[in-house]
Amino acid sequence: MHLDAMLRRSARPVAQPPPSETQPCAARMPALTDEQSERFARELDAIRERVMAQLGESDARYIRRIIALQRRAELAGRAALFAGILPPAWLAGVALLSLSKALENMEIGHNVLHGQYDFLGDPELQGRRYEWDWACPADHWRHSHNYVHHTFTNVVGLDRDVGYGLLRLAEEQPWHAGYLLQPFYALGLMLAFEFGVAVHDLEVNRVLRRQKSLRELPKHALPLLRKAAPQLFKDYVLFPLLAGPAAPAVFAGNLSANAIRNVWAFLVIFCGHFADGARTYRAEDIVGESRARWYLRQISGSANVEGPPWFHVLSGNLSHQIEHHLFPDLPAPRYAQVAPEVEAVCRKYGVPYNKGPFSRQLRAALTRVLRHTLPPRGRVAKSEAARPALS
Repeated sequence: MHLDAMLRRSARPVAQPPPSETQPCAARMPALTDEQSERFARELDAIRERVMAQLGESDARYIRRIIALQRRAELAGRAALFAGILPPAWLAGVALLSLSKALENMEIGHNVLHGQYDFLGDPELQGRRYEWDWACPADHWRHSHNYVHHTFTNVVGLDRDVGYGLLRLAEEQPWHAGYLLQPFYALGLMLAFEFGVAVHDLEVNRVLRRQKSLRELPKHALPLLRKAAPQLFKDYVLFPLLAGPAAPAVFAGNLSANAIRNVWAFLVIFCGHFADGARTYRAEDIVGESRARWYLRQISGSANVEGPPWFHVLSGNLSHQIEHHLFPDLPAPRYAQVAPEVEAVCRKYGVPYNKGPFSRQLRAALTRVLRHTLPPRGRVAKSEAARPALS
């Protein structure tokens, strides 16, 4: 879905960033002519349209197999934790429950909420109706992620995923002394990522800066409390009580599985958005943005992570972050199919296509967190002025 269509679907206004003294952030992109830009966009459109026309029973079988696997893993994991006084059973239970939670959140929930399986007509897989096993209410996610993030990808001050209101990950973000503790903020966000995502759409940081009225907070917080309370009760009260003498093992197992899922989701997302070469932008850069420029921004602001098939499944195919940002409503298992074609189009037009192994992308993302902990050495204008503009 393109920028103009996304804007029409907005349910709530997005805060505009404060004026900045830095120069516009330019991407390392080729200076395409208008005609080249249009051809570039048409070729990417053609890839999406062709694959969308091929969707059918194989896609339905895939997502239903993944759902069945996720449910079996959860059932087996919780059963093993009930025998958790035995260390092998506890370890097996944690592993299976972690697998279940990762599959449900990433390969199922995230992708279904994008409407990737709406074409099936299955009420249980409709993006606008689906509710996932995650503290964040689906309606909040559809706004903060499907609309805000995918419309304003990597635009500092508009895309709140750039730092999650907590971290400094771009030179365009003003530095203050609080960022010296950023590595600890990042660690806390990683371990409790479920709840970092859950409060994301509340924009608490804007309330603290008096950019948003405190009176708005309860209205948006109530759905979160209604969703998070049963999640907490299920994992930390209900199942431990049902386990009887094994209650401590079940409590610890559920806590561990949630932490593992949180760490995994955090690492996958940061590798795909903050690796070397993943660019950020300012609001001025997207004024009057064409479809081709929107495509270029999605590509230049993303990074793919290479790995075996099981790695892509466990990541919700967000290891193909470039293709996901280009085609968010395309069933994610198809990203591996279209990735070589997208890369070929990029190569044809001289557009950088960022991909690399997990170790390299992770090292780059974590280095970025550490690098922006410290104040900038000079004005962004000096380093950006000589760089080519996005065209």
